[in-house]
Amino acid sequence: MSIPNSCAILAAVSLAAIIMSKAVPPVEAAARAFFVFGDSLADTGNNNYLATAARADSPPYGIDFPTHRPTGRFSNGYSIPDIISQKLGAELTLPYLSPELKGKKLLVGANFASAGVGILGDTGFQFVNIIRIYEQFLLFKQYQRRVSALIGEEQAEKLVNKALVLITLGGNDFVNNYFWTPITARSLEFSLQNFSTYLICEYKKILLSLHQLGLRQILVTGIGPIGCAPVMLATRSINGQCAEEPNLVMKIFNPLLQQMLKDLNRELGSAVFISINSLEMQSDVIYHPRAHGFITSKVACCGQGPYNGIGLCTAASNICLNRDLYVFWDPFHPTERANRIIVDAMFNGSEKYMSPMNLSTILAMGSMT
Repeated sequence: MSIPNSCAILAAVSLAAIIMSKAVPPVEAAARAFFVFGDSLADTGNNNYLATAARADSPPYGIDFPTHRPTGRFSNGYSIPDIISQKLGAELTLPYLSPELKGKKLLVGANFASAGVGILGDTGFQFVNIIRIYEQFLLFKQYQRRVSALIGEEQAEKLVNKALVLITLGGNDFVNNYFWTPITARSLEFSLQNFSTYLICEYKKILLSLHQLGLRQILVTGIGPIGCAPVMLATRSINGQCAEEPNLVMKIFNPLLQQMLKDLNRELGSAVFISINSLEMQSDVIYHPRAHGFITSKVACCGQGPYNGIGLCTAASNICLNRDLYVFWDPFHPTERANRIIVDAMFNGSEKYMSPMNLSTILAMGSMT
């Protein structure tokens, strides 16, 4: 399905602005910064500093982190951005709101992600105080000013231009918006197909904004089989089978996203956007957990109710003894071990997982600008 004409017109205007803008100077050899935008799959603690219900700052979150304390990550241990940093041989990127992010630590990069956000501004309304995606971009502009004051405007521009970027968006637009209740305003407004197309149109604007900010190597995640998450098994499934309608999301949204990214790269004349095929990565593990050393992908390690899929993960929840044997940590988020499998596929996977190239190839090529 093609993107609506109105979306194409807006994208053309944004592209013209990019072409007319000042060219970015060549990148000198330097450590690669890493920036992260998006939702709870990537939030490493920004929401700790907000008055919001979307927080993971209480036990047993962080039970397998080196400190064995909650960090704000929606995981038992390390998150996807952490594991990417480890593979890069770099320090972990700090949450942008952390008071520790100052001085030379700014040169490592920063994490702007906020649990609960989506592509749309009304996604995550139930969490009240979260950093919506365009607000994350405003914080990034503030970051750029801080780095310019530290190392000079020209060097700051080079640091941003050479940086690696991860953005994780889209899942909340379905789980915490379209499917939030049996009947929602969005589900009355759109069919699932039309809602997905609308999201792609809005996502294109977001990605063009990242490019306008000077970012040139951007990893973009698709949506996994959300109908198989314990929260969906507990609330929408029949006999423990993956919930049918939510699982249609990946079949509709992901191909639209991949085509949009291809079109954007063609328009920009460079492989700026790298598609992370979350569908294939997560499906392999979820449908064949034992092949990957897990005992189950249906039951969350931490939770309550059917499949441990109801409510929040708290100290009063059922907690499994060995997190490495479970695909899901809480009703929606993967365990650290599942995250490591996903990141391994990002680095070494074929085009089935990463398009047009995997992360090892990107790093071997150096800057693509």
